[in-house]
Amino acid sequence: MLRLTKVLLAGAAVMALAACGSAEVASPGEGDFGTGTGGGTGGGGTNPLPPGTPAADCPAGLANVGTVANGTLRACQLPSDIIGNLTLTNRAGTIYAISGRTQVGTDRGIDPASTTGQQGVLTIDPGVRIFASGGSDYLIVNRGSQIFAEGTATNPIIFTSRQNIEGTTTLTSQGQWGGLVIAGRAPQANCQLTAPVTCTGQVEGTSAFYGGNTPTDNSGRIRYVQIKFSGFEISTGNELQGLTMGGVGSGTTVEFVQVHNSSDDGIEIFGGNVNLRRIVITGADDDGLDTDTGWRGGAQFGIVTQRAPTSTSRSAGFEFSAAPAATPLASRYNSRPQIANWTLAGRVSPIDAHTVAHFDTGSAATVINSVFTAGAGSVAGCLDIADADTQTAGANFRSVFMSCPVSYRPNNATRSAAVFTTAPSVGNTAAGTNTMTAPTGATLTNHILTFINGANETAVTPVNAPAVYSFFTATSYIGAVQNAADNWYAGWTCGLSGNTTC
Repeated sequence: MLRLTKVLLAGAAVMALAACGSAEVASPGEGDFGTGTGGGTGGGGTNPLPPGTPAADCPAGLANVGTVANGTLRACQLPSDIIGNLTLTNRAGTIYAISGRTQVGTDRGIDPASTTGQQGVLTIDPGVRIFASGGSDYLIVNRGSQIFAEGTATNPIIFTSRQNIEGTTTLTSQGQWGGLVIAGRAPQANCQLTAPVTCTGQVEGTSAFYGGNTPTDNSGRIRYVQIKFSGFEISTGNELQGLTMGGVGSGTTVEFVQVHNSSDDGIEIFGGNVNLRRIVITGADDDGLDTDTGWRGGAQFGIVTQRAPTSTSRSAGFEFSAAPAATPLASRYNSRPQIANWTLAGRVSPIDAHTVAHFDTGSAATVINSVFTAGAGSVAGCLDIADADTQTAGANFRSVFMSCPVSYRPNNATRSAAVFTTAPSVGNTAAGTNTMTAPTGATLTNHILTFINGANETAVTPVNAPAVYSFFTATSYIGAVQNAADNWYAGWTCGLSGNTTC
């Protein structure tokens, strides 16, 4: 069984976003859970509770499990099986809890017409906060069910840990609960090749299945959501991430999502055709965005800032993999990630000799209009094409600016350089301008947004992104943001304005 586990802005001009600091510090989700206001009025009531007063009860269908945050919030626990429709409203004095494996629906199998299993639909209103207490606590949306978690830029939905709501998390806290898992019916590469061919896999860390034959499968919408202090190792090589998506289809909306301080990957995608937009990943202990088992979707506008390592364990802003290496390249259902306008700020460390972006096992990635940087003081390379299969599969870079102390990981420097400078693969009509420079001497510090596109980046002519992948929108710049005024990440994220807690 394949493992289901496993930007920000760089340039010559450096600008700490002090102008955004006050807005960011006041950003929803940066501490202060125990106000009791909940951002709402008790589900339409006319008399909001005074700040710090817990709700007297819980909505129907939820268990009252007492109070948290020094007695200021009523904890209302979701049922372990969500069958039918359940809506979490933004209620004064209320916070929601999950305990153990909490599933939306039960697995309905590969066929959209299937009558097996039971459907669940979970709707989460803007400003709702949900916490979990341990590593085995996680929320999973099964095949055939949906989640509609739609916050706003000023009122995001927050998934976090009990320690966070109790005020005991720090800048380095991680791994305090399981995370969010979505399983869909879109194709993936983990196939049973004997009849009948099923092409399903099992979600790591769970007993749930994913995959099918419906590329446009719709698992719902996730917008303006924070997922914090998650990720948990069930056993060696068997981990939960911040957000895990297996076989999720292109009908699903995932945008304006932050994963903060995951103990494993920030986001990991296994197969499927889901597209992502406006993603922020801060402080992941392993990889920022990790893909595997045949993901054929796109992601535009993304920021990854990696935490300082405590060991030489491998970690990257991107780690893109395909199908098992034992499968002949010609017969694989390869991953084909389409990436535009990301900025990866790699680890600043003299002990982590890995790379900012790592590609292996025949992953045919296309990366355009992006910036990779590791900053001065690091021994990490910008790029690593790990094997001949990946070089053959057609990893392709167009209008990408890289600035790292080490250009390519030393043992793969020749292969990586060849791919970075080679003409584009079939389907792309023009080679973009790829550039590589020495670091500018500026320092990247964990959780600090320190770089704005400067002269080196603005000198790179961007590719017409929609011509590469129809999901993309055209930009006149490379990287995740155009300049200091382009602050699409502000208000709904936390921890980007300096060493502020989340």
